[in-house]
Amino acid sequence: MFYTDNKLQFPVRVETPDPQFARALQQAIGGVEGEIRVAMQYFFQACGARGDPKFRDLLMNTATEELGHIEMLATAVALNLEGAPVSIKDEVAADPVASAVLGGLNMKNLLSAGLSAMPVDSDGVPFDMSHIYASGNIAADMTANVAAESTGRVLATRLYNLTSDPGMKEMLSFLIARDTMHQNQWLAALEELGGSTGVFPIPNSFPQEQENQEFSYAYLGFQKDGSPSAAGRWSEGPSVDGKGEFVTASMKPLGSQPVLGPALPNSGAQAEQM
Repeated sequence: MFYTDNKLQFPVRVETPDPQFARALQQAIGGVEGEIRVAMQYFFQACGARGDPKFRDLLMNTATEELGHIEMLATAVALNLEGAPVSIKDEVAADPVASAVLGGLNMKNLLSAGLSAMPVDSDGVPFDMSHIYASGNIAADMTANVAAESTGRVLATRLYNLTSDPGMKEMLSFLIARDTMHQNQWLAALEELGGSTGVFPIPNSFPQEQENQEFSYAYLGFQKDGSPSAAGRWSEGPSVDGKGEFVTASMKPLGSQPVLGPALPNSGAQAEQM
């Protein structure tokens, strides 16, 4: 069950409406780095969370918070559109809607939403849920969540640097701070689940003796001339999960050229393929 009191999670104010910035803000709503993505990701992870219920609580609380962020950003888009500056073109100064269009407004915001936000990215492409990761493995999901919050914070900082509006900077400063917290809370959850030595490799329930352990910690180079790959923490020394030693090797073909059987009759292939 969800509740609302019809109030914004954090104040949203726009001093100088900017339709181009409204379009940029749409990326934070419906882009692959945006709030719809994380809200739905955490929600479905929570719905399928098994084991200690505190992780479900953590996920559902954060999903609910992200819904509030969508509301904030949608309000910001509308405020940037409804009072679009009339100085963009002198000849349409009396028509703020036309002025907004000429200022770079995504036409969908005008034609389909009446100068309101939509569940789309900055190009007007609807968010299609294809970037929702809810695997049913709590450690895999927490790891995916760190990446989601990281790319979200990158986007929010870019938006912060795109605007000079004090109200928009204030709102984005809050969202950036929440991204900082969320990155840290997912990392803390991974730590509580056992940290790098307890969580990885994911799933830790699969016996490693059943994998081909010759390749478990081998950094493979694929340079045709056999030249060495660039060395790093990943190429030698103890593995991060503490269960092996990194080694570096040049990969050689272990299989032969694939040979497929003839095409089936009536399969639409050429006669020479049968």
